[in-house]
Amino acid sequence: MADHPGHGVARRLFAARLTASLMPLNSTMIAVAVPAVAVEFGYSVTTVTQALVATYLITAIALQSPGGKLADRFGQWRVVSLGQLAIAAGAVLGLVAPNLAVLTVARVLMACGGALVVPATIALMRLELPPERRGRAFGTFGAIMALAAAIGPILGGVLVEAFSWEAVFLANVPVLAVSALVAANVPLAVRPSPATHFDWFGSALLTVGLVLVVVGTQGGRASSLLVLALGVAALIPFGWWESRTRDPVVDFRLFRSVPFAAGSLLIALQNLVMYALLFELPLVLHDLFELNAQAIGQLLTFLTAAMVAMSLLAGRLTDRLGPRPVALAGALLCLGGLLALDRSGLSTPGDVRIPLVLLGAGLGLSSPAAQSASLSAVAPGQSGMAAGVASTMRYLGAVIGIALLGRLLDLDGSRAQVLAEHRAVLAVFAVTLVGSLVCAAVLPRREAMAVLDEKSG
Repeated sequence: MADHPGHGVARRLFAARLTASLMPLNSTMIAVAVPAVAVEFGYSVTTVTQALVATYLITAIALQSPGGKLADRFGQWRVVSLGQLAIAAGAVLGLVAPNLAVLTVARVLMACGGALVVPATIALMRLELPPERRGRAFGTFGAIMALAAAIGPILGGVLVEAFSWEAVFLANVPVLAVSALVAANVPLAVRPSPATHFDWFGSALLTVGLVLVVVGTQGGRASSLLVLALGVAALIPFGWWESRTRDPVVDFRLFRSVPFAAGSLLIALQNLVMYALLFELPLVLHDLFELNAQAIGQLLTFLTAAMVAMSLLAGRLTDRLGPRPVALAGALLCLGGLLALDRSGLSTPGDVRIPLVLLGAGLGLSSPAAQSASLSAVAPGQSGMAAGVASTMRYLGAVIGIALLGRLLDLDGSRAQVLAEHRAVLAVFAVTLVGSLVCAAVLPRREAMAVLDEKSG
């Protein structure tokens, strides 16, 4: 069992979490810089969005699992440090980029760094902290990541307005410098795997398959469906290879563990609803009330604020009560928020406030509990792999949610038709959240967590 965290461990975890926060920060901060980049390099906003936003997300999704496996193979902190170097290189390259192609390479480098840092950081929390402190750590981590994503557009807007679009790349440098200083001269725990090789072939198959799947979900044309089919086809030989290689990048036996499977699936299902709703509500509110982006953003802060606040509380509750009751309460709150949104009728924009608070509180409660249960169920030597797989599922949930939304929502019509489509989308979300409720119901209780940790090693 891991020792109680000392000063050095606390500094190391703080540095890792600070670096990991750059991944969601960079995913949203760039949005406000897109118009300025488009003007400077002479491209359309759509082209720049695909180059700088879509490629970042696709790279981050595809490399989570290989990143987690690398952390097991070479040591978690070594991989965090490698991720820091990749983010720094991308930031510097973006700062001096002479054209859009180089800027895109910079964004891909930063996404690679994030894909290395996030699963390694999650694995560090699993390995460095005793079971009775993991819930609090995962809750704090969830709050940090949600807050980073939320303040990204705000910070980006301030930087672009005060300086220029290059400032959104430069902003990474002081964060990385602080992280490096905090962890300087701290004895670093390195837990390399006894494996003698890394599954590069399996990683390549997984990356190609996930990239094609994600790209294929981003449209309704026949060509998109063909790309999606090719992605699924590429994942078939990946599954075959992983079942035969001696040290797979994704060990499917992880899913034999009910806590790991249920916890990871719960987060993926709730992410599906959250991200789809973050796209759906602004469209509906704009169509019904002609709200501008600032007004819509202010309404969405009710969800973010509740999620951040409850994530901090959820960690402590998980340590005290166990994952199951906390995750169940969160899943029920999510369903309650969705029901309140459905019943509101959207007669005024303010009708979304209470439902969003309920949804945010539910998401904030569920995620730390599910993450604590799922990571505690795996062997220490597979912590990075498990974190990478869970992160991949989280992001795929978001991608699938947005893809479903594109096929379910068509805002051409009267107010009554728009509201009818909105309620139909909410019905799909409700079914999804019922699935997350089932997952929460099979997570372990508090007394089972100690047994689970002992069995996992």
